[in-house]
Amino acid sequence: MSDTAPGHSGLHLSRSVVAAMVDHTLLKPEATRADAEATAAEAADLGVLAVCLSPSMLPIDTGAQLRCVVAGFPSGKHHSLVKASEAKLAVDSGAQEIDMVIDVGAAVDGKFDEVFADVLTVRQAIGNDVTLKVIIESAALLVLAGPETVTNVCKVAVKAGASFVKTSTGFHPSGGASVEAVTLMSAAVPTTVGVKASGGIRTAEFAAELIAAGATRLGLSGSRAVLEGFPDA
Repeated sequence: MSDTAPGHSGLHLSRSVVAAMVDHTLLKPEATRADAEATAAEAADLGVLAVCLSPSMLPIDTGAQLRCVVAGFPSGKHHSLVKASEAKLAVDSGAQEIDMVIDVGAAVDGKFDEVFADVLTVRQAIGNDVTLKVIIESAALLVLAGPETVTNVCKVAVKAGASFVKTSTGFHPSGGASVEAVTLMSAAVPTTVGVKASGGIRTAEFAAELIAAGATRLGLSGSRAVLEGFPDA
């Protein structure tokens, strides 16, 4: 495995550099409060950037790690006002970042105005100081609607106030992150907007490929195993 990321000007991918890109994630439906606290403790031990949890797990002490919470997860079929209320409640309970799921069906149908309104409703509810990551289910969009739809959805999300565009929930049968999707997404957004790759990232090699393609954040449930594949310095 190369320990540099060509897409990031030869950035040396040490363990600490990659850890600073990681959202350590626990979103299993059967997760308990003890599981969430253990995940937060592991995140602190690993030195990752953030902990990503279900909204019912807040409030929780994540130490120096950012608190990231999902909204409209995992289907995206919640009414926009429900997503907005969920996100606002999470922020009021201590969330610093929100990962919302779009209505994938609206995107497949080319109803980008609906996607825009969905994202904007959440952005307006949480304010401009909270990081908003917009999950587009890129694998599903590529299969059902093609690359142009991925590009269009990313552009619409940015226009509506997205801080990041994110590949996947990790729960869709079409799959998770891919180099193809991250490449498309990175090209579609300005450099001020991040790209989060999430779903099915289990090795350092794949993580490095995604970073080279333009990912600036990684959603990982097996963070320790991935980080152990990178050199210490």
